Amino acid sequence: MQSAAAPTSAPSRQKPIPRRFLWGWLWALPVLLALGLAWFSIMRPVQVLPRITLAPGYALTDQNGRLLTSETMRGKIVLYSFAYAQCGATCAPTADLLRALQARLPELGAEVPIEFVTIAIDEATPEELAALAQTRGADTAVWHFASADANRLKWVVGGGFGLYFAPGPDGTYLLDQGYMLVDGAGILRAEYLRAVPDIELVMRDLRLLLQEAQHSEGPARYAYEAAHLFACYPR
Repeated sequence: MQSAAAPTSAPSRQKPIPRRFLWGWLWALPVLLALGLAWFSIMRPVQVLPRITLAPGYALTDQNGRLLTSETMRGKIVLYSFAYAQCGATCAPTADLLRALQARLPELGAEVPIEFVTIAIDEATPEELAALAQTRGADTAVWHFASADANRLKWVVGGGFGLYFAPGPDGTYLLDQGYMLVDGAGILRAEYLRAVPDIELVMRDLRLLLQEAQHSEGPARYAYEAAHLFACYPR
């Protein structure tokens, strides 16, 4: 005798999501997004240095008679300063700052190389540059001295970095005070103008660039891009 098959149950139907609920989320999402962006802008959980402009390209000769170019410095954080071979006591504050920074580089534990380039505006020879490096107490593994012909210097220093300089009547030079901090992508990130900057300010800015470089890939990258979008610059 064949048993009767159990009746099959009708497939259950899921209740549709109420339109009121969907409309509520459509209204809530922009509000939540706006609140999140406002919080990010006010609290600034990530701080960055501004991307000012592309730093000038250059090809100079260093204290060893070798070619030093902007491409040589690509992938490194570079602090540029400006001097002339016979500036003497005029350049002493700059030399003191860079020598102190040079001594404190180990504090940063930098995964990205940090180097200095001093550009001599007086068409200095490699021998004069080497003598300048020696008087500055420079570690030339990280602190380079470079120069070029007058036209190229005007293009790089005056046109590129925007610093005025001109020969004085007594063999000295008129030179705008300026230090330029450039990141590994060749972008100008900080300008210290008219006075020698406080060393703690420069150290802070170097740390910010190092942190950004270390988070240039992965999910944290988007937080740094958002910080640039909302101008989360240090005060």
